[in-house]
Amino acid sequence: MEYNTTRNHLAMREYGRHVQKMVEHILTIEDPNRRQNNTEAVIELMGFLNPHLKNVEDFRHKLWDHLFLIADFKIDVESPYPTPTREALKAKPQPLPYPKRSSKFSHLGKNLEDIINKALAEQDPEKRQGFANAIAYYMKLAYNNWHKEVVHDDAIQSELTNITDGQLEFTNTPYVKAYRMQQENTKSNYGKRNNKFQQQRSNNNSNNNNNNRRNGNGNGNSNFKKKRF
Repeated sequence: MEYNTTRNHLAMREYGRHVQKMVEHILTIEDPNRRQNNTEAVIELMGFLNPHLKNVEDFRHKLWDHLFLIADFKIDVESPYPTPTREALKAKPQPLPYPKRSSKFSHLGKNLEDIINKALAEQDPEKRQGFANAIAYYMKLAYNNWHKEVVHDDAIQSELTNITDGQLEFTNTPYVKAYRMQQENTKSNYGKRNNKFQQQRSNNNSNNNNNNRRNGNGNGNSNFKKKRF
């Protein structure tokens, strides 16, 4: 019996021990044509064992790279793709730098900054005005969500003027429902539903009592007689 402790290291567990033994056997084949044919057969078998790789782009390229990895990069066959190397496998990726940018209105977000720049670059007056109205609405909505209070339109126009150096002015009056008004409406609606439920429950209890009196099951039963001792 062959124990796992006596076997060599399994390069890729996804393909199993048998595929690794096939690749090790290919390394011992001296005929180039026979070695190439056996390698292509092993590639097909690796594809059958891992059908999920078919959903990956260039999955056959990945299979060939895995074959070279299992063979410890010692196999001498012709690959339809660039031959991977051990150095490329162990190479570390370049560190991803953090974005370094300073925004004049970071409290409104990067997306609004892009929209303002696009609005300033717009030449059509109607589209430019539409950008300004949409920007003003978003600014008022953001202020309402963060501060939980209503902001006046003059404050929005003043901030928009400071951001764009007076190049954008909105013409409409952006209506945003106040946060407190939403809370009050929610509480009032909940109170109405609660009162309606209590009233319905009271009506049901009253109807049940009336039915019990009619059927003689309640305290109003006319046939009820006190027990004499």
